Amino acid sequence: MKNFLKYLGPLLLLIGTIVIAFYFFNPSSENTLLMVAGALMVIGLIVHVIINKFVE
Repeated sequence: MKNFLKYLGPLLLLIGTIVIAFYFFNPSSENTLLMVAGALMVIGLIVHVIINKFVE
């Protein structure tokens, strides 16, 4: 379980990047995908920093 927690932040960042790529290749007039991708990236960064403080 610790191995999964260790990579949870980068995994969320990767999912956010995939959402941005999906938005880039299928342009729409809605910004919903951009907001979701931005939120995933910010949450992923925060989770990465916090979890790496406590999990070795």
